[in-house]
Amino acid sequence: MNTNLFYTFATELKLKTMKPTEQTLQQIERLIKKIAEKFPAKEEASLLTDIHLRVTQDSGELVAFDDDDREITRCIVEQWIDNVDDDFYEEITGILRRCIERQKSVVDQLSVLKPYAFVLEDDDREPMAELYVVDGDTVIIDPDLMEGLDDDLNAFLDNLLKS
Repeated sequence: MNTNLFYTFATELKLKTMKPTEQTLQQIERLIKKIAEKFPAKEEASLLTDIHLRVTQDSGELVAFDDDDREITRCIVEQWIDNVDDDFYEEITGILRRCIERQKSVVDQLSVLKPYAFVLEDDDREPMAELYVVDGDTVIIDPDLMEGLDDDLNAFLDNLLKS
């Protein structure tokens, strides 16, 4: 099975209620490109171990920080403003992973010593999810991807067969 197709299918299963708009995807991808501009591939590798993506649920603000809590860049994701869903961080995790995966060629070439990770944090600086890990030639997109996949696939097939 094509791994990109599999990843996309599994990611879409996780995005049950919040469908990102094209504008949301573009805003996040622009943020990723701005991060890449701060760590261009041709420069000497930085000693960063993580890039922290902090999301404030009520303002829709998405801010990237380095390990020393210095801001790298920020944007406002309009679709997320005033979102009061209890599972907000679970839902945006899949969206952020998909955007990072779409920018894989850029993200994998950051001038950051490997291993490094993109980590989602809430507005209280609590880690919510490890979004993307690069460790040499090994890239881990979603460590929990296989969890519950059988149930999701069975439900999908049942619904498909009922149609």
